[in-house]
Amino acid sequence: MSETRQPIKTFTADSLPVRVYASEADMATDVAQTVHDYLVEAIASQGEAAAILATGNSQIQFLQTLVDLGGVDWSKMTLFHMDEYLGVDENHSACFRRYMRERVESKVNPKAFHYLGGDAPEPIAECERYEALLKAQAIDLCCMGVGENGHIAFNDPPVANFEDERLVKIVELDVACRLQQVNEGHFPDLEAVPKYALTLTVPALCSAKKVVCVAPESRKAKAVQAMLEGPVSTDCPASFLRTQSQAALFVDADSTRLLEKF
Repeated sequence: MSETRQPIKTFTADSLPVRVYASEADMATDVAQTVHDYLVEAIASQGEAAAILATGNSQIQFLQTLVDLGGVDWSKMTLFHMDEYLGVDENHSACFRRYMRERVESKVNPKAFHYLGGDAPEPIAECERYEALLKAQAIDLCCMGVGENGHIAFNDPPVANFEDERLVKIVELDVACRLQQVNEGHFPDLEAVPKYALTLTVPALCSAKKVVCVAPESRKAKAVQAMLEGPVSTDCPASFLRTQSQAALFVDADSTRLLEKF
């Protein structure tokens, strides 16, 4: 890798190593290489591996870079995603299953990609079905982002529970979260954004042997500041990663511009 793709700064917030890059492109290159190397090693030592992947605009460059790198035997990978809107069908432009199908599954053909059906006729049963799949499979890696309100997956501040006994649940979406979906161009207005979603819980995400959190762009600066410099609290669910020694945060100069302590 070229020198420019190395972090311009590294530090640790409680137990969480943080790597800051000059640009999102540099960050995406380094995190993709990190994930690539980890998966190659996991498959070599275990014969297979499993990962949970995040959707969202902030993940596009990283996922594209990872797919383009090659070298991962995806036929030995079982993949999950972490959330889906309640009632949205798989062809909707904002559907996370569609996002994963187009950006990941169709390009790498994994052994399996387990999808969470937001339009399942019985959503509670769908949560239970997905939870059983997660329980049956050791998760090697979770790649996540951070919402503008500090959420991880769809664990918004009002519904996040660091000690949740469930792995998958139905949640009501915060207005700030729904507005982010409008501002990112996924829905025409707030009314069009579903009010509920299915999500993996915080303990489900953190059950992975390795957690990689990717949070570039200036619109994530407030969330990154709260995550790293505020209290560990459901007021900013992503702050929980500071207690997780298996996690690492990858950010850029834009998303860390409000930091004062580091």
